Amino acid sequence: MQPQLDRLFTELGLQRFAQFEDGDLLVERSRQAPPLRTPGFASDPPSMRLVGGAGALVAALQARLDPAIVRTGQTVGRLRREDTHVELLVDDSAGQPPVWHVEQVLLALPSRLAATRLQFEPVLPAELARRWRATPTWMATHAKYVAVYDKPFWREQALSGSARSSIGPMGEIHDVSMPGGHAELFDFLGVPARVCGQVTNEDLRAHCRAQLVRLFGQQAAVPVGEALKDWAADPPTATHDDQDAVGQHAVAPARSADEGAWQGRLVGIGSEWSRQFPGYVAGAVDAAEAGVQQTLAALARKGLPQKEGSD
Repeated sequence: MQPQLDRLFTELGLQRFAQFEDGDLLVERSRQAPPLRTPGFASDPPSMRLVGGAGALVAALQARLDPAIVRTGQTVGRLRREDTHVELLVDDSAGQPPVWHVEQVLLALPSRLAATRLQFEPVLPAELARRWRATPTWMATHAKYVAVYDKPFWREQALSGSARSSIGPMGEIHDVSMPGGHAELFDFLGVPARVCGQVTNEDLRAHCRAQLVRLFGQQAAVPVGEALKDWAADPPTATHDDQDAVGQHAVAPARSADEGAWQGRLVGIGSEWSRQFPGYVAGAVDAAEAGVQQTLAALARKGLPQKEGSD
């Protein structure tokens, strides 16, 4: 369904496997009744996962970069359009903020973050800025919980590890165990972001463990490891406007200005700018390829070098 992403995985030599879905599905509708056990259903085409998780994709991409051109610990705060270039003013973790002069800027963060967290001089065209701010960041309001076990004990009960709940705090649960690794249950919390933010992480973990016990039995009570991530509380992911969830993927806004000082100098390449798969990993690949091609075309029109990896 996402061949461009599939080609990238193949090119990077990343291994994939089908999401485990064999066995029954559990449905939790009331605390007064045990979970309903029902025949599971398989995705068609099957959902695929990466061996090593999303981190394997990040590591593979990083390995292809020349370390000499990568800068970390620097946060761009202001972009200033000069006569012949764009000036980037950066906050540096070492306390020595540098200033970068560049021909083109490619924004790999979500459009809403770009419009609200970056200062543009001069300001972006009003309609472009409005569209960027109005585009919600997909999944920014969600929290996710993972419980790690020595073995997938639910499979011994002919359970798929999948569950749906109208009680919570988790609304959707999946078996995300890696081949040859630990067993894992992965969960989307069905709690609104504003409510989630009023509960401590320790309490949320306790509620999640209690729900897993209701569903899968006492063996779920003591995972060997667990992780909780609330994306709504993560400043590099969510803004104040992202606190209320949306139920569908947003329509991608324009990725660049077609008039004014920023025309031909600024291109959005984050997933939310994808025309095909906004919000998905495949959307990031799609938007990045389109944005890079647009940038190379702009450099060619100016007669500037287009060497890969150039500043």
